[in-house]
Amino acid sequence: MHFDLTDLRLFVYTAEERNLTRAAARQHLSLAAASARVKALEEQAGLPLLYREARGVRLTPPGEAFLHHAREVLHQAEQLRRDLHDYGGGLRGHVRVFANTTAVTDFLPEVLPGFLARNPRVNVDLQEKPNAEIARGVLDGRADLGIVAGAVDTLGLQSIHFSTDRLVLVTARGHAFARRKRIVFADTLQEDMVGMHHGSTLQSFLEQQADKLGKPMKLRIQLASFDAMCRMVGAGVGIGIVPESAARRNLQPMKLAQVELADAWRVRERYILVREREALPAYAQSLIELLCEHFRPRAAAARS
Repeated sequence: MHFDLTDLRLFVYTAEERNLTRAAARQHLSLAAASARVKALEEQAGLPLLYREARGVRLTPPGEAFLHHAREVLHQAEQLRRDLHDYGGGLRGHVRVFANTTAVTDFLPEVLPGFLARNPRVNVDLQEKPNAEIARGVLDGRADLGIVAGAVDTLGLQSIHFSTDRLVLVTARGHAFARRKRIVFADTLQEDMVGMHHGSTLQSFLEQQADKLGKPMKLRIQLASFDAMCRMVGAGVGIGIVPESAARRNLQPMKLAQVELADAWRVRERYILVREREALPAYAQSLIELLCEHFRPRAAAARS
């Protein structure tokens, strides 16, 4: 099947407008030309993509699938245009990274400045994604590297272990839980909680654990970073669950107490996902090595 970008863009506009006349106007085509193009798409697909109705059009089930892929192709075409423009300006490389919440907000801000300083003509496109979408993005080529934690279906990708993530409970020092050494997640659900923003990988994971227990989390506020969470916890807004590295960084400044979680899922191994490491450009491989180097001293200290 052969589709040009004008046809795909016209189909997307038609789905958005639910009206072929308005879609044709957006694409600067006559109604007759637009109608002929859509019919040609359906002939190539071998299936009806639109229901024609008195007040407009709506997508058939195959049309819904076609819309999803059309948007993906248009997005990739636009990304290609931007990349070529960047390369024309002297750029030598571009690394796309899909990563979970902890990576995006906690340790990549420490690692990436050094990488960018060593590679002044390489850009990094970093996007926070749910774990399942990270693996899919690497597999289908939307990302060069993926960073995940915990039990994740890697879809047959190469997995490079680089560190271990531990989740802990943080509370204000005057909170009743502050006197405990360990606590199970179920016991925390009776308390007001401070959480990460909706859709973050960690927040989604914790909500799944709460659902398994049949108890909702009592979220008072949701924030965009672990440091902001710790600030709110220290102010007495609620308790929170954060990576141990974020807890340690904020224990003294925010006057927090750290309590170990007793649940087995508190320990989450971290992996870099790639399609084929040896096939990556040298600068992408250097980012992998820099990530691994960043955590080697901590791993050695933990073993000693």
